[in-house]
Amino acid sequence: MDLNAVTPAFLDALRADLDARCFRDVTPNYLEEPRGRWQGQAGAVLAPGSVEEVSLILKAAHAARVPVVPYGGGTGLVGGQVMGQGPAPIILSLERMTKVRACYAQENVLVVEAGAILQDIHAVATEHDRLFPMSIAAKGSARIGGCLATNAGGVNVLRYGNTRDLVLGIEAVLPDGQIWNGLSRLRKDNTGYDLKNLMIGSEGSLGVITAAALKLSPIPAGQGTAVMVVENPAAALELLSLARSHMGEAVSAFELIHRQGLDFMAEHLPDLRQPLADAPEWSVLIDVGLARGLDPSVALETLFVEAAEAGLVSDGVIAQNEQQRHELWEMREQIPEANRLVGSISSHDISLPLSRIAEFITEGWAALTAMDDVRVNCFGHLGDGNLHFNVFPAAGKSRADYLDIRDAIKTCVHDMVARYDGSVSAEHGIGRLKVADLEKYGDPVKLALMRQIKDAFDPQGIMNPGAVLRAE
Repeated sequence: MDLNAVTPAFLDALRADLDARCFRDVTPNYLEEPRGRWQGQAGAVLAPGSVEEVSLILKAAHAARVPVVPYGGGTGLVGGQVMGQGPAPIILSLERMTKVRACYAQENVLVVEAGAILQDIHAVATEHDRLFPMSIAAKGSARIGGCLATNAGGVNVLRYGNTRDLVLGIEAVLPDGQIWNGLSRLRKDNTGYDLKNLMIGSEGSLGVITAAALKLSPIPAGQGTAVMVVENPAAALELLSLARSHMGEAVSAFELIHRQGLDFMAEHLPDLRQPLADAPEWSVLIDVGLARGLDPSVALETLFVEAAEAGLVSDGVIAQNEQQRHELWEMREQIPEANRLVGSISSHDISLPLSRIAEFITEGWAALTAMDDVRVNCFGHLGDGNLHFNVFPAAGKSRADYLDIRDAIKTCVHDMVARYDGSVSAEHGIGRLKVADLEKYGDPVKLALMRQIKDAFDPQGIMNPGAVLRAE
């Protein structure tokens, strides 16, 4: 179905119904994405201040067949927030919808609007002596609506789950402007299809999430963090198993780090303190949260001693205070920034069965380095099987020198992932970057059902055309 670009007449009609503050200048930040791979366009940028204004905009867009691209913090890494082809769309920014609508601390529930920044949500939860456990490197600018739209992962999935697992209910506006008030705070509500989980992870292709009832958790009484040196990923997986046998679900995060990422930080972020004087080939960052009366430092030390006796670890650092915990986490969270400063040839957000990760890394590394003189930075959330298996130019070269093999590199990695029964999109989503990958590796029955769902929710095809599913 043909779509139409934003016209002056369309905007004039909206001005009669919307607050003047809704209308924003079309500035470059709305048209770019962090890796510089995609360039968008916009006929207008609208920033509604309420769910009612979102409804008015979508109702008008639906009637005029004008495409709409929902926009959160702009931190997405698969091009879901930028539309470079087709009629110039409305970019619908949630930046003004930042209210905390309610906090029910006894229920462990926080109700927030979709434009709330993730780091601000953390602060509000802390004020109520609670934890909102989802955390990503872009937490200072990512908005919760975008996190919901992509079902973002992050560092605490091992213990608390993906974003989808942290939501009780949502409020959303459908493509025709209908407001769905699904802000339930119930833990049990078995009344038919789970529409909430259709919207979460749909990347703005089915409607616009405007608010959410989020699950909070008690702040663990004792929190501890350590970096431990392991010989290889296989040893890291054995250490994970040992840690969980010691502490069970108290293991919040288990991050695999390769020396290449530390070298990138030493080169491009030299002021960032690294925990060990000599960067190890492989290490893991372990974070635990224990109940009152249990000392996390003692638990981590006990784990280290037993792991050392088993030949799994050879060195390590255990944080002795909150400042040291912060420094260890800052080291981990700055790996993506150092990667960005180097400039990858091809980045891969993949997940694999835990038992096959070590074999995959060995085979994948050999295959990539056989293709050309490249550097591989393998890091990520080992505890939940999510690796960032990214390929970079050799020292002294730039990614422009590898344009002729960039697609071959991606195909090499993704074909291997498929053979290993993994996923080519673990936590970043499909966006526009991986539409062809979804078509290539996805189950055809699933894809057909997804298309039927899209057509049922959005028969005009106005919502984020070309994201997740190829625009018809």
